[in-house]
Amino acid sequence: MRGRILIIDDDQSMADALVSALTRRGFVCEGRADPRAAVEEANRADFDAVVSDLNMPGISGADVCRQVKAAKPDLPVVLITAFGSLDTAVQAIRAGAYDFVTKPLEPEHLALALDRAVTLHRLRSELSTLRERASAAQPGALLGESQAMASLRQAVAHLAPTGATALILGETGSGKEVVAREMHRLGGRTNGPWVAINCAALPDTLLESELFGHAKGAFTDARSARRGLFAQASGGTLFLDEIGDMPIPLQSKVLRALETRTVRPVGGDAEIEFDSRILAATHQDLALAVAEGRFREDLLYRLDVVRIDVPPLRARGNDVLLLGQRFLQEAAERMKRGVSGISGPAASLLLGYSWPGNVRELRNCIERAVATTRYEQIAPGDLPEKVRHPAGPATLPSPRTEDILLPLDEVERQHIYRVLAAVGGNRSAAAEVLCIDRKTLARKLDRWKPEGGAGT
Repeated sequence: MRGRILIIDDDQSMADALVSALTRRGFVCEGRADPRAAVEEANRADFDAVVSDLNMPGISGADVCRQVKAAKPDLPVVLITAFGSLDTAVQAIRAGAYDFVTKPLEPEHLALALDRAVTLHRLRSELSTLRERASAAQPGALLGESQAMASLRQAVAHLAPTGATALILGETGSGKEVVAREMHRLGGRTNGPWVAINCAALPDTLLESELFGHAKGAFTDARSARRGLFAQASGGTLFLDEIGDMPIPLQSKVLRALETRTVRPVGGDAEIEFDSRILAATHQDLALAVAEGRFREDLLYRLDVVRIDVPPLRARGNDVLLLGQRFLQEAAERMKRGVSGISGPAASLLLGYSWPGNVRELRNCIERAVATTRYEQIAPGDLPEKVRHPAGPATLPSPRTEDILLPLDEVERQHIYRVLAAVGGNRSAAAEVLCIDRKTLARKLDRWKPEGGAGT
């Protein structure tokens, strides 16, 4: 169904003709010849758009538009007029019309205008719902309604109470620390400390001192003894972010700490016991790092007791808008700006962007828009250039010679397998990214399954 449309025209035969023409094109339509009664119906019932003749006795199409918009500001109205002058266009726009079409009427032109209007109405409805859900969500929660996020929440809820060491994998900016905090919250150690450190942010010697502590006089500035983070996190959780960037010599000491549950401070003689849950995260492929000699295989085994994969933002569909609305509310409150939402055109741009920087990039984008916008809703012009005009095919790497003349079916097959790989093999998440249903995806994968093989 392309949308449910209310058609208003004082000429019943014209209303019936429009109902017939649009019904053939996939719309569900109702025609009314009494404009006043039709306005009451538009305000009472559920329609995706209203079509009204502009010139009607008693009540004009402009009046119809104003009354409909007063009761339902998000319901688009398309006006039909026999006059294609600039004055007519101004009259329609001032009345709040979404669009206007002129007679002699071309049903296909009207259908295209209604497609745009219905899309806008549904997007506005979705944004309104997302605003409510974003407001109701708990701060720091794993926010999202996509299948990918449902699977992530299910994994976290199942694994958090076990207390097992966990390795959290995901692209930069995808929200690995948010997942780790949720693991801490649900893991039975909420009353204990939450301690986090970015292993890529400190020099080797300082990182060792931070993790294990140091004795008084261990080095020049060590004027007093200090407990390390392993010990500070006892009774709670220690989160080792970007563990893949930890230097090899320090990896062996961390491995020993995990095996013995004790640490020896730098310059100290005595072992100190600790009781903290260890969560580690990285955006790197640790199996590749092991193969290249950059990461210890035995440490990987110690960390990878249970694994949690965080989906990239591009695999999360409309979660982009849900997260965007939450970030908007937080930024508007912090900056004391009267920004309440995201406009429909801006929302379309947010949904069309690939978000290589994931959730972190989205937060930055929304905070920038809240700070710079002059309106109550974020408009397209408030978004960064790269979001408004994503790089086109001309900026993509040149194809390899052997890939230039591939059959269409092979291009589709390769793209689908790339999407599957990006979402960790989750077929529901892949179907959402590809904008097809899961059964269609399954049929395509079955078609490409090697004979006698298990397939993907």
